[in-house]
Amino acid sequence: MPPSHVGSLPDTLFSADAVREIDRYVIEQQGVDGFDLMQRAAHAAFRRLVRQWPEAGSILVLCGAGNNGGDGYLVAANAARHGMRVQCVAVAPTKKLTGDARKAWRKAVVDGVEVQECATLTAETQEALFSEADVLVDAMLGTGVSGAPREPFTGLIAQCNHGSAPVLAIDLPSGLNATTGATEGDVVRADLTVTFIGLKSGLFTGQGSAVCGTVVFESLDTEAGVSRSGQRPLACRLDWPSTMSWLPKRPANAHKGRFGHVLVVAGERGFGGAGLMAAEAAARSGAGLVTLATRPEHVTAALARCPSVMVHGLIHGSELPPLLEAASVVVCGPGMGQGAWAQQMLEQVVESGKPRVLDADALNLLSTRVAVPAENQVLTPHPGEAARLLGCLVPEVEADRMAAARTLQSMYGGTVLLKGAGTVIASDRETVDIVSGSNPGMATGGMGDVLAGIIGALYGQLNNARQAAALAASVHLAAANLASAEKGFMGLIPTDVIDVLPTVLRESETLSSPGREEQ
Repeated sequence: MPPSHVGSLPDTLFSADAVREIDRYVIEQQGVDGFDLMQRAAHAAFRRLVRQWPEAGSILVLCGAGNNGGDGYLVAANAARHGMRVQCVAVAPTKKLTGDARKAWRKAVVDGVEVQECATLTAETQEALFSEADVLVDAMLGTGVSGAPREPFTGLIAQCNHGSAPVLAIDLPSGLNATTGATEGDVVRADLTVTFIGLKSGLFTGQGSAVCGTVVFESLDTEAGVSRSGQRPLACRLDWPSTMSWLPKRPANAHKGRFGHVLVVAGERGFGGAGLMAAEAAARSGAGLVTLATRPEHVTAALARCPSVMVHGLIHGSELPPLLEAASVVVCGPGMGQGAWAQQMLEQVVESGKPRVLDADALNLLSTRVAVPAENQVLTPHPGEAARLLGCLVPEVEADRMAAARTLQSMYGGTVLLKGAGTVIASDRETVDIVSGSNPGMATGGMGDVLAGIIGALYGQLNNARQAAALAASVHLAAANLASAEKGFMGLIPTDVIDVLPTVLRESETLSSPGREEQ
């Protein structure tokens, strides 16, 4: 299943450094005892464990050094007092524990927890510990760890991932960068992640979307410290429920001229479906008018599929200006190719100065040109296209998706929507937006074309590039989730998402009725 969350999550996302500073502020400036804070975290995590797996009778807790390991020792102590069978493995030698982590280890021992040093375990004993546990608790590597995990952590991470028992991660899965969502090596794939004090941005983008499972947030009563610490958020977390109110209300006397005229310029020979899906998605997302400019060979099929779209077959870029003049926003690039026809079309779109959404091949062509910033555009690269635009490799983009999106925005202006699990949206705002969630069914050709059409439609209605991009990504994901509930992930295709767009958008609709005479 795609990642999810339990209850209400905060909208603000922080870097790992910022959360550590908040933690320090709460302890040093507000006088909260650090060990007491650790006990709160352990109690909250154990409470969630019991709620998630009420039938669990035995747990295996894997503890590293530092506060993350301390949390694990106290979870083990809670479980022992609860009557569970508890095994605890000290992945980091207990003789090296200091401060609150050492206090936590001592408390676990006093409460009857058997702590075994990892270095003393045979392969057979270790295998038995994993096979006998109903739930695994990952408290090995916290936010202060950087770089790829090393032994013995890598071996234990592999056993967590290959075993049959579900995994609860304390604060974050071991091996995940809490800020960027990247992984430099092995990482625990958790079923449930309980995180504390401040939401870390890395849990919601990149690999974080794939390995955190269900995310639960526990503030530990530190809300005042978060607000007073002076730490600025790195990103804003968005989803469909939090963005649906951005859609403008439609009065009862609404007419098509009020909701934008989207021109989709797309569809080289052999790729006519890309332009058609973008155009149909725009029509299904509330655009007042939609025009498709494509190769002449695609006109008949386009009209048969979607007669509400005005379709023009163009041979040369010189035919495009009259259509551009009538449009309020242009979507350019899906299935356009990179040949002469595509270059002519892109030149006309850019020269028109119209608000625009540049996608797919328009971005590939853009990467060969000198960057000319424009504030009224949305760029929608996937990591490969982002790498071409930045002149780097895809792993460099994925190593810090937020930084990549920010850099692209500084180069090209406007709004940049970096696709992928945990879509990142960078604009001229100080913080980026992250649309939390992912859906494996969206990993198929054409989904980006649908998203481009949705963005175009919403840009025409909102006249705000950043809001249009963020809202479109949220709607797109919500529609994919709804469609996959019926179709599954493997069989999901872009038109399934288009078909359910009206159902999703209906959740936000409020019809402003004309005045009625009271009886």
